Amino acid sequence: MLSSDELVHQLYRRPDVTAEVVARFGDDVLDAAGAVDRTRLGPRAFAEPGGIAFLERVLHPRIAGERHAWMQRGAASDAPLMVCEVPLLYEVGAADEFDAVVVVTASEDVRRARVEARGQDFDERAGRQWPEERKVEAADEVFVNDGDLGALRVWAADVVRRYGRPPAPA
Repeated sequence: MLSSDELVHQLYRRPDVTAEVVARFGDDVLDAAGAVDRTRLGPRAFAEPGGIAFLERVLHPRIAGERHAWMQRGAASDAPLMVCEVPLLYEVGAADEFDAVVVVTASEDVRRARVEARGQDFDERAGRQWPEERKVEAADEVFVNDGDLGALRVWAADVVRRYGRPPAPA
C-alpha cells in the first residue's frame, strides 16, 4: 500500500523540498532536527495567501511521480492487488489512473471532530476539496466509517477479496 501521509513525510525530509518550504515560510516551520514540522507548517500555510497553493505546486508533481513509479513497480511484480491512498484524488484529477476508487467517509460531524482533534480547521480544509457527496457519487465502493473499526475491517477485507487476484503461477 502506498500511503500518501507517509509519502508526504518522506518528501518533507528531502533537502530540495525542505529548502523550498523554508524559502517560502521561514525556518520556524522546522523542528529541532531541521526537518519540516507539519504541525507548524499547516497553520502557517493556511494563514498566508497562496500558502497552500505553493505547497501543492511543490508536492503534487513529486507525489504523482512517486505514485506512478510505485504503480509501475507493482505492475512489474504482478502484485495481486495494489492500494494507493490519495486524499485529493478527485481534486488532482487522478481518479482515471486506477481500476477502482474506494471512498471511506463519515458523517460531517464525525469528520469535523476527527479533523479538529488533529488541531486543523475543518471548514478551511473541506472548502478546498470536492463535497463529500460528490466523492461518494463518483466512487466505485463506499463505506461510512462513523465509528466501529471492526466493521471497517470486515468491509475492507471483502473489498480486497473482490478486487484482488491470485498471484500468477511462478
